[in-house]
Amino acid sequence: MKIVVIGGSGLIGSNIVKRLRVNGHEVVAASPSTGVNTLTGQGLAEALAGAHAVVDVANSPSFEDRAVLEFFETSGRNLLAAEAAAGVEHHLALSIAGSDRLPESGYLRAKVAQEKLITASKIPYTILRATQFFEFVGGIIDAGDDNGTIHLSPALIQPVASDDVSALLADLAVGAPTNGYVEIGGPDRFPLDELARKFLAAHGDKRPVVADVHARYFGTELDDSSLVAHDNARIGPTRFLNWLNGSLGRG
Repeated sequence: MKIVVIGGSGLIGSNIVKRLRVNGHEVVAASPSTGVNTLTGQGLAEALAGAHAVVDVANSPSFEDRAVLEFFETSGRNLLAAEAAAGVEHHLALSIAGSDRLPESGYLRAKVAQEKLITASKIPYTILRATQFFEFVGGIIDAGDDNGTIHLSPALIQPVASDDVSALLADLAVGAPTNGYVEIGGPDRFPLDELARKFLAAHGDKRPVVADVHARYFGTELDDSSLVAHDNARIGPTRFLNWLNGSLGRG
């Protein structure tokens, strides 16, 4: 089966490519570095020729509200049009759990716009909504830094290993389209401020963490339903503290 992975050189994309190739599939790792640009349309027709499925895990290079919206809308329209012309039978996209519950976030509004393009198209699809990746926890913490003190919401977060998300995407890519949504989250839920303290302590970082219900996350305030998966979600097997200890060992 020929499968095209858009964003195939990134954290998730390269993992999916490796998994699918090990299982004997013909995989195109598509990205601007390989001559495939969804914003301009360059290389799309050639990459998609004969493809059964497309996995879109590309991300915007800018998180500024207008730029990220333009990225996902332009990229989505170009990609879906090229897929329709090539006769692609399954469009699989990675999105974010809770994206439709946080309209104040420009980034998440852009992900919802991307989802709407997919659901409105005539191409059979699956949208996987994942909770936040373990690998991005450090960046979330740093974004809350105000002169050496971290301000984070105490709302619950249910982070997941990117490897577990990649494994599920690889499985979904070779399966039948659901024409709906699938969600995945990690096995543990933590208050975000508590998660930050665990992460910082493991790294020997002594910055204090303040629980602040008004602290913003991608431009929006949070509650306990914002960053967790729904009750019927798939649960990744990797526990955060096991990953954290393992990542320290690899470092």
